[in-house]
Amino acid sequence: MTDYLKLIAERGIGALDQKMGIEIIEASPERVVATMPVEGNTQAFGLLHGGANVVLAELLGSLGAWMHADGKRTVGVDINATHHKPAREGKVTGVATPVSRGRTLACYEIVITNEAGERTCTARITSLILNN
Repeated sequence: MTDYLKLIAERGIGALDQKMGIEIIEASPERVVATMPVEGNTQAFGLLHGGANVVLAELLGSLGAWMHADGKRTVGVDINATHHKPAREGKVTGVATPVSRGRTLACYEIVITNEAGERTCTARITSLILNN
């Protein structure tokens, strides 16, 4: 069994993901989990920025697609997010699970929750798997 957390630690996550304080805590093609602090990622009214949710979702879905593609290059071709309720403090947790995984496309749903376990955002990303 591949130790995906170790591979991700060696490969690193993106500079934006690091600036936002995202921490990967579980990683496999079937499930990717990470946390992100609300503090430092808010908009002018003190709420978690919707774009921060999308950054978290894109990282998780992209990692899932990359692991599914066995390390081949993947690129996101579509992402969307529905914001259900605001997060004001603490951390949010994102969990990405596959919707479909094929030879050329992988689609993941990402559910983001607050510390009380309440869903704050649902996102979906589709990634193209490149053969070079």
